[in-house]
Amino acid sequence: MPQQASFSSMMVPYVIIIGIFYFLVFRPEQQRRKKTKQMLENLKKNDEVVTNSGIHGHIIIVKDKTVVVRVDEHSRIEFDREAIAMVKADAVKPEVM
Repeated sequence: MPQQASFSSMMVPYVIIIGIFYFLVFRPEQQRRKKTKQMLENLKKNDEVVTNSGIHGHIIIVKDKTVVVRVDEHSRIEFDREAIAMVKADAVKPEVM
C-alpha cells in the first residue's frame, strides 16, 4: 500500500511557483508603477516630454491634475498628467516666453 504524501510536502511546489511568479511578474510591475508615479509627480516647467499618443513637446504650465504642453510656437495642448509617457532626460531646455 503506497504511503500518502503529507499536506506540507504537497504544498512546497505550489509555494515555490507562487514565489517565482511574484518575483518575475508582480514585483517588476510594482517597481514600474512606483517609478511612473514618481516621474509624474516631478514634472516641471520646461521638461521635454512625450505623451502616450506620441506627441512631443515642452511643458509650459504645471497644474494639479494637468499639464500644458507646447508642441510648437503657436500650439499648446492641455493633457492629464497620466497622459505623459516619459520625460526626455537628455533634452536641452529652451527658454519659454
